Amino acid sequence: MSIAAGRASGSAAQRIRVALPAGPWRGIAVRVLSLALFVALWSAIAAARLVDPQFLPSPHAVWEAFVRANSWHPIAPGVQREVPGEQNYFLWEHLLASLQRIAAGAGAAVVLGPVTGFALGTSKTLATLVGPYLNFLRTLPPLGYIGLLIVWFGIGDTAKVWLLFLAAFPPVVIATIAGAQQVSADRSNAARSLGANRLQVITRVLLPATAPEVIGGIRVAIGFAWTTVVAAELNNGIPGIGGLAFLSGQQLNTPLTMACIIVIGLTALTLDAVISWIGALVVPWKGKA
Repeated sequence: MSIAAGRASGSAAQRIRVALPAGPWRGIAVRVLSLALFVALWSAIAAARLVDPQFLPSPHAVWEAFVRANSWHPIAPGVQREVPGEQNYFLWEHLLASLQRIAAGAGAAVVLGPVTGFALGTSKTLATLVGPYLNFLRTLPPLGYIGLLIVWFGIGDTAKVWLLFLAAFPPVVIATIAGAQQVSADRSNAARSLGANRLQVITRVLLPATAPEVIGGIRVAIGFAWTTVVAAELNNGIPGIGGLAFLSGQQLNTPLTMACIIVIGLTALTLDAVISWIGALVVPWKGKA
């Protein structure tokens, strides 16, 4: 009996393997199947009301909230006046506002971080002077200084941009320092023995060797800054996807909150994929040395 059962299970597994496409599409098929199973399980739990809909709305309710947040709709049942999306902005406008803040704050960190990190990584004196302050900033949670930034810069976008900059700056600097310090002295000495001057050693040896670590640091920094967007938009965060998620949660609009969370997560995955793709183009030698 056990042998027959084993054969049956083996044949079932073989049928599943045959059903899935081979090659690069196999991974995509597995992910799609996993997502379909997750949504089916979520729908079953919501339909059976194993969890109060206030805490776990159905996928259909989340989808309706997403559609409503991206379309014109009556301001109230029976009222002819229509308003756009949520809080007088479409959801994509909320997302665009957050991306603009990320571009300003994290973008400045991406520009200044490698320069600072390279200077600290090649100068022990600067590293000794600035290192403790950098580590202190790195260990602070964003919510720890959002109140101080609001006192300094008000509740406008300036405080939000500064918060995102401070969240993204340390990871880029630390990754650049690590990349600069791991370049062996033999490479620099070999370049000098072949007649290279200091500028050529920096541009031809140190920078190419450090670039892969910088790209990795940028990925971490953008991801960390994006996870900080909700904290950045706790005060006067409309328009903003983080502000909308926070406000809808306060209003117990769980479907809209979950729709915002899903959009935030998908946007984070997209940003990471784009940075990885750009990194592969800019640093094609990564992992090949």
